[in-house]
Amino acid sequence: MSGPRVVVVGDALLDRDVTGTSTRLSPDAPVPVVDVDAVLASPGGAGLAALLCGEPPAVGAVPARAHVTLLAPVAPDAAGHELADALGEVALERLGHEGGTRTKTRIRSSGQTLVRVDEGGPGTPVGVTADRVAEVLDGADAVLVSDYGGGVTRDPAVRAALAEHARHGVVVWDPHPRGGEPVPGCALVTPNAAEAEAALGAPGTPRDLAGALRGRWAARAVAVTAGDEGAYLATAVGTELVPAAPVRNTDPCGAGDRFASAAVLGLAAGAHVTAAVEAAVEAAGQWVAAGGAAAYRARRAVPRRPVPHPGTERLPREVRDLLADVRGRGGTVVATGGCFDVLHAGHIASLDAARRLGDALVVLLNSDDSVRRLKGPGRPVVGEADRARVLGALRSVDAVLVFDEDDPRAALRLLRPDVWVKGGDYTPEQLPEAADVQGWGGRVTVLPYLSGRSTTAILQRAGRER
Repeated sequence: MSGPRVVVVGDALLDRDVTGTSTRLSPDAPVPVVDVDAVLASPGGAGLAALLCGEPPAVGAVPARAHVTLLAPVAPDAAGHELADALGEVALERLGHEGGTRTKTRIRSSGQTLVRVDEGGPGTPVGVTADRVAEVLDGADAVLVSDYGGGVTRDPAVRAALAEHARHGVVVWDPHPRGGEPVPGCALVTPNAAEAEAALGAPGTPRDLAGALRGRWAARAVAVTAGDEGAYLATAVGTELVPAAPVRNTDPCGAGDRFASAAVLGLAAGAHVTAAVEAAVEAAGQWVAAGGAAAYRARRAVPRRPVPHPGTERLPREVRDLLADVRGRGGTVVATGGCFDVLHAGHIASLDAARRLGDALVVLLNSDDSVRRLKGPGRPVVGEADRARVLGALRSVDAVLVFDEDDPRAALRLLRPDVWVKGGDYTPEQLPEAADVQGWGGRVTVLPYLSGRSTTAILQRAGRER
């Protein structure tokens, strides 16, 4: 069996998004009326963490795929069956569950959450023995404890088995203020800054909190995540900041699960803890840039409409075939654009990052005439045919579409990607094409440029050296 084996232990729940639009207030109360378009459901809590372990991000220390088992209380009710069925290839080891399935339902209008309704629980495990837990943990390359305050990490039998496993195996613990403290010997504990302060009962900087908690929990390493700063990693040799690249989207829901799942996958593959945390920081940034948990549930729950939209017939055949294939599989089409005159490391980083946001990447390439109008009579230095051929040879690029206008809006209306990616230091709202993309239900994401790289600078240096 190839790939590491990962066991996720924790509190599973069912996440539901009721999505729609709101254009009026209710006549019986001053509250918005939401006209429902869809109801999306997916495993949450430890269930989401398990799914993410089976769907690793394309980052440095993370292996291609793991074999994942979820050990969690699951109630024998309709929501519990729905949760279990939605786990897909994740193997479920059920524990007894007190009460009904914990369900979080978010009512959302035009992408904004109006209210959340929680049902079920408490979800405390029932009838657990340490031998049963140890049997599931046996042979795991790494264990992820995903605590969502339901009671799993406070259960004596679960704690005994995890403590024994941590003595000789790899345990990553993602804590919760209402859960039990991590057992001694964890390879990595991953609280966010608020959870770290709650654990110590006092405020502090993320750097100081990481060091103090490593001693308190007798952990080999503690990574305190600090939002767009990155993560402060405390090990036996000290505490360092693992910085994060800035992202523009602002829905961090699920980022902690993406962080912890990427870290445990890295450690399961034998990576050093620093490399695993670096990969986890990058993976969490990609998660937020891609729209967070709500966007993830939408990608999983709603298959893309395979019927071609108006204008598709004007696209080149290879692009039409790509769209039909990806959308027929329920996949996500990502697009980005630019001149790509002299291809450099900044371009490669941006294209790789864009490709990770979906299942196929189409590059909208400015024609030679378009580049001359934008850059001046001396550009491009490489013709459009050669630029397209070089881009098409990159592993991150699935198709290239040349357009002759000064901006990509006309080409975008033909392509209608699910995600439009731009690099720069502006917000999505500042892009003139954002309204078009959002009009057909697409998403706009801005990724940071790799600093110090630009075609203009390269050409200027080349001119000085001649």
